[in-house]
Amino acid sequence: MAGDLALLAAVSLLSAFQQGRFARLVGKSRMKHKVMPPAITGPPEFERTFRAQQNCAEFYPIFQTVLWIAGCFCNQELASLMGLLYMYARHKYFHGYAQSASGRLTGFYLSLVALACLTVLAAAGIVSSLMDEYLGFNIGKKLHKLF
Repeated sequence: MAGDLALLAAVSLLSAFQQGRFARLVGKSRMKHKVMPPAITGPPEFERTFRAQQNCAEFYPIFQTVLWIAGCFCNQELASLMGLLYMYARHKYFHGYAQSASGRLTGFYLSLVALACLTVLAAAGIVSSLMDEYLGFNIGKKLHKLF
C-alpha cells in the first residue's frame, strides 16, 4: 500500500521542506532587519518576506488536500507532477515577492493554475469513484474503450 502512494508522499515531504525553508528565510530576514518576534512590521523588505511566507502557509492545507485527493482518486503521477509545478510556482512567488510586491504575480498565478488543475483532478476522481461505486458506471473503462 505505501509503495502505491510513494510519489504523493515524496511531493508532500519536499513541500514540507520548502515550507521550512521559507520559515528559515523569514528568520534570517528578522535578524538582518532587527525585527524581533512577535513583531511583524519593519522595513518593507522584511514585511514582503514575512507576507510571502504567510501566504504560502495559508495555501498549504489547500494544496495538501487537493494533492492527495487527486492522487488517490484520479492519477498519482499527474497529481504529483502538478504538485511539483505548484512547488515551483511557490518558489517563484516567494522569491519574487521578497524582491518586490509586483514580483509575486507570476508565481502566484502559476500556483493558482496548479491548484485549479489539482482541484479538477480531485473532483473528477471523486465523481468517477462515486459513479462506479453507486451506479456501476466506470468512466475510466468507458474512456479506455474509446481510445
